[in-house]
Amino acid sequence: MTMSVPESKSGSEGKEEESEDESEILEESPCGRWQKRKEQVSQGNVPGVESASLAMDTEEGVEVVWNEVLFSDKKVFKAQEEKIKEMFENLMQVEHPNIVKFHKYWLDMKETQARVIFITEYMSSGSLKQFLKKTKKNHKTMNVKAWKRWCTQILSALSYLHSCDPPIIHGNLTCDTIFIQHNGLIKIGSVWHRLFVNVFPDASVHSKGRQHRDEQRNLHFFAPEYGAGEDDYSIDIFSFGICALEMAVLEIQANGDTAVSKEAIVNAGQSLEDPLMREFTQSCLRHDPKLRPTAHDLLFHRVLFEVHSLKLLAAHCLINNQYMLPENCVEEKTKSFDPSAVMAEIKHKDRLGVQLKYSHVSPLELDKFLEDVKNGIYPLMNFASSRPHPVPRALSLSQEQVETVKSPTPEPQETETRKVVQMHCNLESNEEGTKTHLSLFLKMDDKLHRQLSCDIFPTDSPKDLASELVHYAFINEEDSEKVAGFLEDAISRHRVQALASGSTQ
Repeated sequence: MTMSVPESKSGSEGKEEESEDESEILEESPCGRWQKRKEQVSQGNVPGVESASLAMDTEEGVEVVWNEVLFSDKKVFKAQEEKIKEMFENLMQVEHPNIVKFHKYWLDMKETQARVIFITEYMSSGSLKQFLKKTKKNHKTMNVKAWKRWCTQILSALSYLHSCDPPIIHGNLTCDTIFIQHNGLIKIGSVWHRLFVNVFPDASVHSKGRQHRDEQRNLHFFAPEYGAGEDDYSIDIFSFGICALEMAVLEIQANGDTAVSKEAIVNAGQSLEDPLMREFTQSCLRHDPKLRPTAHDLLFHRVLFEVHSLKLLAAHCLINNQYMLPENCVEEKTKSFDPSAVMAEIKHKDRLGVQLKYSHVSPLELDKFLEDVKNGIYPLMNFASSRPHPVPRALSLSQEQVETVKSPTPEPQETETRKVVQMHCNLESNEEGTKTHLSLFLKMDDKLHRQLSCDIFPTDSPKDLASELVHYAFINEEDSEKVAGFLEDAISRHRVQALASGSTQ
């Protein structure tokens, strides 16, 4: 998904005409949110993708990539339609800060052909390969801290993919399919490559692009056993090992246009001065796939492993529980604070605890650090890996729909699959104090909102009310406990305040 560079024209007038021509809107999505432009972008030669164009997300005001898969034989498409839908529904579930986001897909049926269109995140800063070339051209060497941070982010994404149920094998990990943002955030693209290989047979799909496997310059990224049998996580680990090696030496030399030789890879590995870095990369490149470590194991390798600071642990805790806090809580807190006040603390029974005070970090530094943690630049890695279990997203529910529950017992509907990132509760009692109107506002992870409302009475138990509301609002299992706890606390506090003010509530 790197941006193609258009041919230059002389004069500002030519540039303006070219810019206007490329920004011309060719097509809109059925919902009107995404607008396809004329400008083409490189998609990493994903099997079956006929074209990839720049597009605009009119709701968020950001650029995205509009991808198209074409079927000339509608009968073949119909035979695979359910399989295609299942694959895309699973891709919608992939959610990780170091993986290029898959936004939406839809099917377009015409008389002569069928299309599958899907929208992905646009990585405007370019690929890791481009960055390494620029660094080498400027006669610079790779910073070891940056190398460790990048390896950690890539492994965090791979560990997530491999721990999915069923596991997702990338199968196309190269420096061309890894992207780097201006803030140092690394993202893996083409996650759908291996799924496309399995779902789209070459006979039924028009594809002008050649796969990376057939490109001589990228052959060295693929494990010796690639394509010989059923793939597992080890092929991604081998590819990661080559990426880590290229990040360290900037480029593994090849003779002209031919493939990078095994000898060149060995020489590049031997050129690493740090013995831990050599051991790290060599463990990924073992010929026997069974001897290669997992992504999670590599996060604990001595070259990457470090004890997380209290500052990082506290930042992740704040980000993960931001739904409990006001939107600008950090900014408000740092406006007027006691420098000696404790921001976070680890207590030990047998020895002195560890404290993080406001005086230890400036407000501006803290704000940027929290943003970086939220974006995924500093993932937590020294913990047991969790196993996400994707469930099919309900096709009947529109993400753009704002649902309103008028009472605690609405009609049954599909379970909410979006995550709650922020909550706000408003309670207003009538003058007689005989009932209270509750409105719950939920900010979801797709930046859209839900509003739930109902009337509650003085005899209702806060705990039972909260549980019932969450149950009938079909909040997903992961968020139900925190939403219920938040509601119970809000109702209890409202009643205490009402009693204190002399209300009969």
